[in-house]
Amino acid sequence: MRKIEQLHLLQKNSLEIYNYLKDKNLLENSPKFWWPNVGTFEIIIGTILTQNTSWKNVEKSLGNLDGFLELESFLTLDESTLKEMIKPSGFQNQKAQRLLQLSLNIKNDFNDFKTFQNRVSREWLLKQKGIGSESADAILCYACFRDEMVVDTYTKRFLKTFDIEFANYDEYKKYLEDGLKYNFDEKELNLIYARFHGMIVEYNKK
Repeated sequence: MRKIEQLHLLQKNSLEIYNYLKDKNLLENSPKFWWPNVGTFEIIIGTILTQNTSWKNVEKSLGNLDGFLELESFLTLDESTLKEMIKPSGFQNQKAQRLLQLSLNIKNDFNDFKTFQNRVSREWLLKQKGIGSESADAILCYACFRDEMVVDTYTKRFLKTFDIEFANYDEYKKYLEDGLKYNFDEKELNLIYARFHGMIVEYNKK
């Protein structure tokens, strides 16, 4: 399909983009929600580790952290040990500090991960050091099963291919969510947003 035809197809709203990607079966070999181990504390660790690096490097770090991927066990790690374990992900000094502080704040404010899942707000997350809009939405979507669409570099790159650009993160997010939330059952939205984000990432990779 020529680019001009694709552009005509995708310009109207994000539902058409979703269906366009869905037809390509990009997630046929992926977990249901695309991101592995959704609904666990591991998502929070992975979200921080994946900043400024590839997922392949994050997987190495997560492998090193085997046995410490729950809130309580993670908090038993000292900073120097954690730095060594997450070294494959790069920026280990900064990431170790931020992960430990975030974990401590979760423990202090919510006591346990389950309570965090149920009660955390986007505003709380955005107040944490190292958590921007993308990371906050990733945690909410994949760790807490909230109806939040993640906008990352892949998303912006994909939309730009079809001359779709916005001024800021919130405008991208609104555009992507608005085309879907009125066309799917509310109970499905978290899964739809998760898979939509996953399809965009996988499309870019290919």
